[in-house]
Amino acid sequence: MTQHEHETGDSHAHGDTGQGGGRHPHGHHHVPKDFNRAFLIGVVLNVGFVVAEVVFGLVSGSLALLSDAGHNASDVLGLLLAWGAAALAARGATARRTFGFRRATILAALGSAVLLFMAVGVIAWEAVRRTMDPQPVQGMTVVVVAAIGVVINGLTAALFHSGKDHDLNLRGAYLHMAADAAVSLGVVVTGVVILQTDWYWIDPAISLVVVLVILVGTWGLFRDSFDLAVDAVPRGIDPVQVEQYLASLAGVESVHDLHIWGMSTTETALTAHLVMPLGTTDGGFLSRVRQGLEDRFRIHHATLQVEAGDERYPCPKAEHCG
Repeated sequence: MTQHEHETGDSHAHGDTGQGGGRHPHGHHHVPKDFNRAFLIGVVLNVGFVVAEVVFGLVSGSLALLSDAGHNASDVLGLLLAWGAAALAARGATARRTFGFRRATILAALGSAVLLFMAVGVIAWEAVRRTMDPQPVQGMTVVVVAAIGVVINGLTAALFHSGKDHDLNLRGAYLHMAADAAVSLGVVVTGVVILQTDWYWIDPAISLVVVLVILVGTWGLFRDSFDLAVDAVPRGIDPVQVEQYLASLAGVESVHDLHIWGMSTTETALTAHLVMPLGTTDGGFLSRVRQGLEDRFRIHHATLQVEAGDERYPCPKAEHCG
């Protein structure tokens, strides 16, 4: 540790200064080109399918097709939001925006969830109204169009499969498209039932099932993106285990003022105060701590303040934090 670090007690355990200036060893907030292509293909396919569902939904009188079109339209907006946010996140930091636009990915995920909830309200309202007054539906048209939807949504979901475990935006895109494929399959069943029975009430009934599927699939996305937006500890990281790891390090007497939050949907940051009465005589200590946090908890950006625990110069944060 340098003389300056001994005097100030501030030690940064990473060398990431953002793309705007200096080293930048972490590239995980960038969306790979494969996913840029996935967003483009997904948007084009789904825009075309939404138009087809609206046209044939009106022609056939099927609320199930129209409700699924509304759902797919909101998913297109969600894909556009996620794509735009990913492009912003790839931009470098500036003197004023020192973290760049990484949090745009969090806001996009939250906005996508809100859009889906709004679509659910519209679909549910119309489905309840049509349940009380069922309208004739052209079953074969419903079957053919919805079957195309199963293929398109299934292919789009496959485009995001490899990134779903690493990025909330990509996970949201994957889950939405997979749910859409399942919903379209339900609409196929609707058309088949109508062809066999002329039970027109089944059309709005399936629309209500669509509503439930969307709600279930959207709730997790909303919860996780909201947590990230308010700087909660990202899901999958146990703050108690992180504190125990830091406290177990050689020379560390105690840990306080520990904060863990998401900088984006793919990057996690940490700040903490380490009380070390004997100081850090080992020059590689901070580097090993940073690497340990990344390997164990996928925390990519760690800023650590080392304190001597001198009662004459108490840390004002210590009495407020565990």
